[in-house]
Amino acid sequence: MAKKLPSDAVQRRAVELDALDAILPFDRRDQLATLLTDDDVATLKHLAGEGMGENTLRALASDLGYLETWCQLAAGTPLPWPAPEALLLKFVAHHLWDPIKRAEDPSHGMPTEVEDGLRGLRLLRADGPHAPETVRRRLTSWSILTRWRGLAGAFDGPSLKSALRLAVRASSRPRQRKSKKAVTADVLTKLLQVCAGERVVDLRDRALLLTAFASGGRRRSEVAALRVEDLMDEDPVRADSADPDSPPLPCMSIRLGRTKTTTNDDNEHVVLIGRPVAALKSWLDVAGIAEGPVFRRVDQWGNIDRRALTPQSVNLILKSRCKKAGLDPTMFSAHGLRSGYMTEAANRGIPLPEAMQQSLHKSVTQAARYYNDAERRHGRAARLVV
Repeated sequence: MAKKLPSDAVQRRAVELDALDAILPFDRRDQLATLLTDDDVATLKHLAGEGMGENTLRALASDLGYLETWCQLAAGTPLPWPAPEALLLKFVAHHLWDPIKRAEDPSHGMPTEVEDGLRGLRLLRADGPHAPETVRRRLTSWSILTRWRGLAGAFDGPSLKSALRLAVRASSRPRQRKSKKAVTADVLTKLLQVCAGERVVDLRDRALLLTAFASGGRRRSEVAALRVEDLMDEDPVRADSADPDSPPLPCMSIRLGRTKTTTNDDNEHVVLIGRPVAALKSWLDVAGIAEGPVFRRVDQWGNIDRRALTPQSVNLILKSRCKKAGLDPTMFSAHGLRSGYMTEAANRGIPLPEAMQQSLHKSVTQAARYYNDAERRHGRAARLVV
């Protein structure tokens, strides 16, 4: 097991991590203080000072905490810098393994004591081999942190690439959807019905759901990071752009700045029209928010915090509303708003390029999956025998 740190060392690291409080949720900060080394904390603070994106830094901190703990359990030492090739190969072997082989040989894959240690610290929840995307992401984080320390690792070596390719094939784990079900218009309607009241928390959740969906299915990190300064009123537009006599609707643009697939230099923005604009303005007016984070924590007495919601809070709000609407919250996550927007656009016959303008998908292949699924359901090919 990992060595237990003296309480004063943990306290010192927790204080050091206070500088990253806007990035690391408070409870996660305390856990990371026990997992990271002094050098790790110094590296994260340096990266924050260099202007690295909050989402990237949050992922690096999480992955670093996992890697430090795994290495302590698997090798009995802190994470070495740079990591030797043998340790990288061990990481792949522990996380990508063949379930059939494991059934025959319990020693195959991650050792039981390592697995139990990670589960005990709530760093490992899934059964079976890891998702290949998770393993690749953690190796990428490991590589980035190595380079930022001015060191070179064996991450581009042929042995690791070959082992990773073969292990992914052997693990045969199917790709998991981030949200098992999409939050399409019918689901969104049910969620809005359970936050139709006039409590402050209802106004917030209604504005959050409508804004996240109508703005192209924004990622939970983008919703949490939204600030009043990013909002700009635009001239009203017609309900039917082809009919000059149709009623006018309120319009607002949202500047997104840096997102998962863009940088601050891209200056990306999307447009909100109609009901989402009204819901957003109603929330901001009642909450008295004129600057800073748009979506904030509301306690049980209706008091509004000054700090922004965390991305995880956005996810929990969606699941809570799903439960109140009589839906299975385990089937939905915040990413369901993104997949739901694209699925709904496909169902309504909106051209893919037009939907991508709002969702800001960079990959046509990724965005087209939702359209392909819609075509299969509504097309004739699956109806030859009915």
